[in-house]
Amino acid sequence: MILEEKWASFKSGSDIRGVGVRSGQNDPLYLSDETVERITCGFVEWLRKNRTEDTPVSVAVGRDTRISSSRIKDSVISALVKMGVTVYDCDYSSTPAMFMTTVNLDCTGSIEVTASHHPYDKNGLKFFTRLGGLSGDDIKEILLFAQENQFIYAEKFGTVTEYDHMKIYAESLRKMICDGVNATDYSRPLRGFKIVVDAGNGIGGFYATKVLAPLGADVRGSRYLDYNGMFPNHVPNPEDAKAMQSICEAVVQNDAHLGVIFDTDVLE
Repeated sequence: MILEEKWASFKSGSDIRGVGVRSGQNDPLYLSDETVERITCGFVEWLRKNRTEDTPVSVAVGRDTRISSSRIKDSVISALVKMGVTVYDCDYSSTPAMFMTTVNLDCTGSIEVTASHHPYDKNGLKFFTRLGGLSGDDIKEILLFAQENQFIYAEKFGTVTEYDHMKIYAESLRKMICDGVNATDYSRPLRGFKIVVDAGNGIGGFYATKVLAPLGADVRGSRYLDYNGMFPNHVPNPEDAKAMQSICEAVVQNDAHLGVIFDTDVLE
């Protein structure tokens, strides 16, 4: 079967990418609730086709901070429930943390609602299994399922459990650093270091408050740690000139040893 242009346009490498905020025009890349539902159901069909064990499907769902991510996450979860899937609603989450739900929660798959480093009006979906992210061919197959739209909803709907997986993920990062440094003061290996973080109002603020600070780092002077899906200070993109200027200023102004900057979903 050939993928129609309408559905093929949502494929961006190994991700789904489109527009999350309706502009008032009929944008063919708009991720409407119906479009998101069909793509999500396609992912469930793909999981069922490719799983190695005949066990119930479970999927963790997280999102970045952009203004359309809450709506899209709700559409994803609604579709999963209709398909009879056990859902873990992890809400605000980084992309690496969502991958780790396939390990820590033993989920069949996971979905992160994000458009990564793109501006506030864009959005998308990233998919994972325990083997890692999906390939471009996998995304094409999911979109073919969405295009066909021949899904049969489950007789018994799935369940949703809210789960703070970022807490577990932050703990794992702290342990990784402690083990790697193996300092005399094992639990506070960053004592005496001043590190500033620029999260660009994306998910990355947790790295300052939940990872670096508990390990002893002085994170005063960090910028834009609060969630704001309009990204009012700069696009959360480490390759953006304004973003790089921001973190450089934070390092100089605070006489920091190190500056760390993230994109929206902490993948870069």
